[in-house]
Amino acid sequence: MESQPFLTINDQPISLTQAIQYLQLSGRLGGFIRDILREYVLEQELKQRDNLNIDPVLIEQAVIDFRLQRQLTDPKRFQEWLASNRMDYPTFHAQVTSGFKLAKLKAEVTAPKLPEFFIERKIFLDRVVLSRIVVAQRELAEELRSQIEEGTAFETLARDYSLTEDRIVNGMMGPVSRGTLPDIIRAEIDKASPGELIGPLELEGRWGLFRVEQILLASLEDAQLSEALQNELFELWITEKMQQMMVKLEVI
Repeated sequence: MESQPFLTINDQPISLTQAIQYLQLSGRLGGFIRDILREYVLEQELKQRDNLNIDPVLIEQAVIDFRLQRQLTDPKRFQEWLASNRMDYPTFHAQVTSGFKLAKLKAEVTAPKLPEFFIERKIFLDRVVLSRIVVAQRELAEELRSQIEEGTAFETLARDYSLTEDRIVNGMMGPVSRGTLPDIIRAEIDKASPGELIGPLELEGRWGLFRVEQILLASLEDAQLSEALQNELFELWITEKMQQMMVKLEVI
């Protein structure tokens, strides 16, 4: 094993054992091994599943699109690009094919679990847009609520009285995850409609008035959200597979 250098730096051969020691010293060995295990899991799954066949037409079109996007339509330029990335065409083609298979594997693994996973996470995925006025005394908070109900602009009172930094933007907090809100606020928001005033509510010794601006409910029809949850589920599945492995480091 030591007769073949792992890599060479300034004509100095570095053995695999020495490279592992460098990773240990830098604290990166665990991440390095995890990356290897992750690729091993994926490789084994792709080998074992016989339902991940990809239409060759899709692969060839992906190759064409790749070359067009990177202006590699000229064969010579494409060969130069392959050489600069240390691969030949069969390796490049295999990478493209593998990408399609991984996407199909991900969909197969996550599709049955995605709806339940979404429901479990929904409290953190739903968002509300709030404005607030935070003051030190309950009496003042009640007085400000009365003024708002009598027609004084919420924004004006937020600028004049609120103790939080967002007073400079009329108390606008922006979108906030429901799951990160204190229970006392979330309970009131769940009963409220846009435009409704909530409070005064006590929070860490202060008193807050909140106005619900928008309620942004998460949905799996949101392609970006659906993809993010799918990726998260897939990584959890890979991690579970890795945890079931017996791993022994042979080079020390």
